[in-house]
Amino acid sequence: MARDADVLPPSSYFLFLSDHSILRPPCHPSVYFAVEITVPEPSSRRHRIDCIDQAQSVVVKVGTRVLTNESGQLDLQRVRHLADGLCQIADTGRQVIMVSSGAVGAGMGKLGMTQRPIEIGRLQAVAAIGQTALIQAYEQCIARHGRQVAQVLLTRNDLRRRGGYLHVRNALSSIHELGAIAVVNENDSVAVAELMTTFGDNDRLAAQVSGLFTQALMVILSDIDGLYDGAPEDPSSSKIDLVESLNDDVTAWAQDHRGTLSKGGMTSKLQAAQLAVSCGHHVVIGPGKDDQVLQKILAGQSVGTLFLPAERSLKGRKRWIGGSAEVEGRLMVDPGAVKALKQGGSSLLAIGIRSVKGDFKAGAVVAVCDESGNEIARGLSNYPASEIQQIKGKISDMIGGILGHCPYESVVHRNNLTLNL
Repeated sequence: MARDADVLPPSSYFLFLSDHSILRPPCHPSVYFAVEITVPEPSSRRHRIDCIDQAQSVVVKVGTRVLTNESGQLDLQRVRHLADGLCQIADTGRQVIMVSSGAVGAGMGKLGMTQRPIEIGRLQAVAAIGQTALIQAYEQCIARHGRQVAQVLLTRNDLRRRGGYLHVRNALSSIHELGAIAVVNENDSVAVAELMTTFGDNDRLAAQVSGLFTQALMVILSDIDGLYDGAPEDPSSSKIDLVESLNDDVTAWAQDHRGTLSKGGMTSKLQAAQLAVSCGHHVVIGPGKDDQVLQKILAGQSVGTLFLPAERSLKGRKRWIGGSAEVEGRLMVDPGAVKALKQGGSSLLAIGIRSVKGDFKAGAVVAVCDESGNEIARGLSNYPASEIQQIKGKISDMIGGILGHCPYESVVHRNNLTLNL
């Protein structure tokens, strides 16, 4: 193929042949030919371009350490840089949702505080005061690009019930249709448990929000450049550019060093990434202190660590069951049931159940656990806890005789069951 020599695709090399070559046309002795030799894109580069091309929604999570300065107060310059990147993504027509921490830091700045409160009531009050400052900062910075901001405050309970889950999805979709950017945060002024847990609570919220949509990209902005195969401050450690399968070997890189402050809650981030990839989404954990990080991700550049979607991803209602639904009870099962569920794709039968924990009704979401208490799956129970107590360990043919009715052969049908990946 011949092309103008000044227009060269980045993935191609060109060999220029002079009039002394065997390609010289007989009537044009001074003609030069550009012979294109196409070189395949590197694997990581190709995956990064694919994750952008496929993304219809982009959920960006930014943590407190990225949003605040050394004194713990809101960094307005950082908010401006983030707003620039968010709006650039929105200008491509994609839905953009920001899951933002920082309410406590913003409140501290507004009140002139230098120490983060410890007492829960005072911490809630500071978060409530700071939330207005935080959303005002986003509003002012995003307005520079001609866009509106919509504040969405959630607690985990808002997503645990199927009805609430769908209402949140519809609300966020409507915000996008109006051309606005949603800024989501946990409602710290009422979410007591969330305030008192370790750094990274909004990581899981971002994954749950990502799970509301299909073809989403989740970006977690951290004070660490990405996932390392050791402690980030160790010169012998290397940043991982691409994770094709988020398995135990990968999570061990974070768990081995999670006691060091510089890891920045990487275990929490990997747990959130696990949930997002199980929904079929790409995930990028990237450097939040890079002023152009979102623009670089949008351009398909190698920044941070990219996680590929799971080969078998959750669809529809199973996303809610596996990621957001409230677990109301636990079913402890024997090794045979564990094997049948994991390897055979079977439904959970009564004969494999050893014990029942909790008092729940039919239709409740229950966790399925092995004998050591490790959760292996979640699903919708066809029977209430009181009836499972009577039929546990029994074959399905005996259910009718024991209960006087047998509406289902399985306790949890495989169509309503999600395995922990």
